[in-house]
Amino acid sequence: MNQIRIGIVGYGNLGKGTELAIRQNPDMKLVGVFTRRDPQSVQILTEDAQVYAMADMERMRDAIDVMILCGGSATDLPKQTPEVVKLFNTVDSFDTHAHIPQHFAAVDAAAQASGHVGILSVGWDPGMFSLNRLYGNCILPQGKDYTFWGKGISQGHSDAVRRVEGVADAKQYTVPVQAAIDAVRNGSNPELSTREKHTRECFVVAKEGADKAKIEQTIKAMPNYFDEYDTTVHFISQEELDRDHKAMPHGGFVIRSGQTGGGAKHIVEYALKLESNPEFTSSILVAYARAAYRLHQEGIQGAKTVFDIAPAYLSPKSGEELRATLL
Repeated sequence: MNQIRIGIVGYGNLGKGTELAIRQNPDMKLVGVFTRRDPQSVQILTEDAQVYAMADMERMRDAIDVMILCGGSATDLPKQTPEVVKLFNTVDSFDTHAHIPQHFAAVDAAAQASGHVGILSVGWDPGMFSLNRLYGNCILPQGKDYTFWGKGISQGHSDAVRRVEGVADAKQYTVPVQAAIDAVRNGSNPELSTREKHTRECFVVAKEGADKAKIEQTIKAMPNYFDEYDTTVHFISQEELDRDHKAMPHGGFVIRSGQTGGGAKHIVEYALKLESNPEFTSSILVAYARAAYRLHQEGIQGAKTVFDIAPAYLSPKSGEELRATLL
């Protein structure tokens, strides 16, 4: 079997989950992890892979088929993906929904120029939830979409909080409003504002001497993350954060409520209940890395999203096997 050679950029929760996911896919092989830290300080699980400095990427361009980028959407991916796709096929999990068009344009320009494939905004939302919203819209053109997240820890939002001046560490929970979910499931098709669907809860460890009032104000006013939500900020110790918020659960629902031509009403729901947000997200990234490799082998180039990828490209099985076992 010719294995797909994978590189990982960043070795936080998502990078570690990606390494674990690669180990579950026999058609893939981890070649190396690239980090901004001292490579000698990073210990990985894969014995025959190495840890490299970011500056080592260019000399590894012929040794890696797909690079999976595991940085944050706030500041890492907008810069990293357009640069890395100049050297490799890439997959990232950029999840700032409002900025996806700009990110797509930047990645597409670099990927078209280099002849690579860059699949972006891969995960469960954006990603799997996006696909289910699309399916619902196509099948029930007369209807409404509803997306609820949580209760769970958002990696992107937690990363954004950690980057606020004066914050040492933080976790952010997205909490759906149960009354809103019940109204949607009852088929009443309510008009819900962003604030009516979710609340946000932040657990923050402040640096010594930091202005907590300023931290709270900055978090609550953060555009695209918290400004449209009722947000509660709790200041706790690092010990409390490590003890009570170590797990990374998440999940949610995509619901399409609509009617067909004869007036019959229908509700379509896709739900996730995740014990580990980063491990599940990284498993999706790895599946799309397979698609990036296959598309590149076919001579395809440029930026892609989950909307552009045929499901068969995600599976290690042949078309014949898929038709016989899953269709």
